Amino acid sequence: MKDLPEPLAGWIAAQGWALHAHQRAMLEAAGEPALMLIAPTGTGKTLAGFLPTLAELAADPRPGLHTLYVSPLKALATDIRRNLRRPVEEMGLPIEIEERTGDTPSSRKRRQRAAPPHILLTTPESLALMTSYEDAPRLFAGLRRVIVDEIHALDESKRGDQLSLALTRLDTLAPGLRRVGLSATVEDPERLARRFARHPEPCRILHADPGPAPDIAMLDLPSAPPWAGGGGRYAIPQVLEEVARHRTTLIFHNTRAQAEIFFHELWLANADALPIAIHHGSLDRAQREKVEAAMLAGQLRAIVCTGTLDLGIDWGDVDLVIQVGAPKNVKRLVQRIGRANHRFNAPSKARLVPANRFEVVECEAALEAVRARDLDGAPPGPGPLDVLCQHILIRACAGPFDAEALFGEVCRSGVYAGLSRAEFDDCLDFVATGGYALKAYDRWQRLVRRDGLWQLRDPRATRDIRMNIGTIQDSDTLKVRLRGRGGKSLGEVEEGFAASLTAGDTFLIGGEVVRYEGLRELVVEVSREATRAPKIAVFSGTKFATSTQLAHRILAMFRQPEWPALPRHTAQWLALQREVSKLPEHGRILIETFPHDGRAHLCLYGFAGRNAQQTLGLILTKRMEELGLDPLGFVASDYATAIWGLEPVPDPAALLDPTFLREGLETWLAGNALMKRTFRASATIAGLIQRNLPQARKSGRQATFSSDILYDTLRKYDPDHLLMRITRQEARRGLVDFDRIEEMLARSGGRIDHLALDRVSPLAAPLLLEHGRVPVHGRGRERLMEEEAAALMEAAGLS
Repeated sequence: MKDLPEPLAGWIAAQGWALHAHQRAMLEAAGEPALMLIAPTGTGKTLAGFLPTLAELAADPRPGLHTLYVSPLKALATDIRRNLRRPVEEMGLPIEIEERTGDTPSSRKRRQRAAPPHILLTTPESLALMTSYEDAPRLFAGLRRVIVDEIHALDESKRGDQLSLALTRLDTLAPGLRRVGLSATVEDPERLARRFARHPEPCRILHADPGPAPDIAMLDLPSAPPWAGGGGRYAIPQVLEEVARHRTTLIFHNTRAQAEIFFHELWLANADALPIAIHHGSLDRAQREKVEAAMLAGQLRAIVCTGTLDLGIDWGDVDLVIQVGAPKNVKRLVQRIGRANHRFNAPSKARLVPANRFEVVECEAALEAVRARDLDGAPPGPGPLDVLCQHILIRACAGPFDAEALFGEVCRSGVYAGLSRAEFDDCLDFVATGGYALKAYDRWQRLVRRDGLWQLRDPRATRDIRMNIGTIQDSDTLKVRLRGRGGKSLGEVEEGFAASLTAGDTFLIGGEVVRYEGLRELVVEVSREATRAPKIAVFSGTKFATSTQLAHRILAMFRQPEWPALPRHTAQWLALQREVSKLPEHGRILIETFPHDGRAHLCLYGFAGRNAQQTLGLILTKRMEELGLDPLGFVASDYATAIWGLEPVPDPAALLDPTFLREGLETWLAGNALMKRTFRASATIAGLIQRNLPQARKSGRQATFSSDILYDTLRKYDPDHLLMRITRQEARRGLVDFDRIEEMLARSGGRIDHLALDRVSPLAAPLLLEHGRVPVHGRGRERLMEEEAAALMEAAGLS
């Protein structure tokens, strides 16, 4: 398709527009089985994805579902519907455009299945649900195109794995279906294209003009940032000055708690009463929608936000992005920068605010990477088996199936192309019987084989399965609501935080201080309280670790003889470290030991990211305990782990023996609560545990209790059970992040620099100020108590 039909061509001309080269290329390649367009934010990539659809429907608007649009955010689907309806209505085209997400009323969902619109905008979870119905072959029979937006974001999670399986199902239901993937930030286009396309077919990749380089720099600050901490509150006066100078500013934070603290402090300092708001995933949906509407109407000067605004929604007239705290990931920073000047060939403007002294170095490394257009990202592993188990259940809901045919269908997914038949059969056996240790329990006998086809043992199970479709794992959260009949919903906090509250405690949510009144029917009841210093609520959400590539850039910066790009205070700090000790190197591991505050300290600079450094602290202190070195505690950051105890470590290098570290990890994980949490998440995805039931949703504690019993049973009687294998793999890749430790060991090749110092080093000093200290409850604490008791008795004359 090379030319646009009327009235589409006339409408574009009437806007005074001309198609960009990448938009015309998308039209010309419309017949390709799989296309992926990589285009910067503001270059019209979404319109480019829809142009072939609009052209085909303008020429022949026959009824039935023509195009499916899948996005990771419900809000993004709403934004696309609004932007698509305008040209369709102005052209007078009889094209129906609707959304289908978790917020869509059930009556509309039923109507959409019976009489689908031409274009349906949805999410991975809703698509998986639609494929579970018996009438899915009729619904999708005429489907011509699937457009997946922000494909890079989906590829990084199990939502993308589930979507990949749903697409293979659509290929069977709608032969000849064409796939279109859209993304602004991709570090490895070829790899992503292979995972997006149906295996083994190719995917054609189109690149848009990247446009002008962004205007990015660190915010000019009159004083050095603090040595430790992550809030960036010291820079609030300068941030307010920038907000006053720009039309609309997005102020990004890496965690929801940091966003709440910063917004509260920003509001208190906002002497000019500039209209500002806060937006993050733990706030009530109505409040988020109110903020979004105000942004689109141009009524806000600034919005403090988190990853909820990372993706490609057109948020009005944003002309500045401020990132508070090191971005931790170059690709995420590029995505956020693209929110500013969301227009073609207009440079985005962004300023970075390092939250502490070390983040100055990390921010400069990130800026260098952005200027070099050097994105980061770890290659994902093979398709997860818990998601495959759920897919088999979804397929069974739609009717009987042949195992051989389903295996072939699954293997056409680029994500599951390497799946073995043995792995597939393990998943099928688990879904059918629960596995060896659970076969005796009737509740997990879910599939039977009749006449060579697998089907649900009890067709009534479809309701429970459909209610639990999805891979997003809710943390144990409780709703927060103002006390009183019909009290306003404010959002949610984690169950553990709510359990720590007593009547009268105050905390921040939605930028306001509230007073805890009590817990009623799993709802945290609060009242407004504007006078007391608040606690900080614990919000669910990812806590980012510095990427491997960014860590490598920081280590490369350390090799420079001087640092002209860094502020003078930070350059002097690094120079002093080089003089007193040495700076870490890329191909070596630096370990410093020194006395401080009457304790023996060890500081290991692994630059492996916070999760891996935390894991190192856990494993190494356990080993030190075994060696009688009496460790007392540790603290970890993205770049180092500091351990203190009663005895110095005679040979720190011996602690990093790879075999010992792997064995130490397995031993530590075996009885750790982390394994139970990981098991619970995988068991929920795989369908062993159902969080959502027709009568009520299980509370987090109920689900944890039942999953703990299952975990202990399988660990004792069936340690090689499919879900136990999945759990071990997930634990190594997840919060433990042992793969980064393996990368650290491979990078250093056993080359370790041990420097025995007589005092704390300049680089270690800020680390000892970090929050999140982890105590070691072992012989060291017992020894301290015995020594204290002996001293007291001696003072009392009782020795």
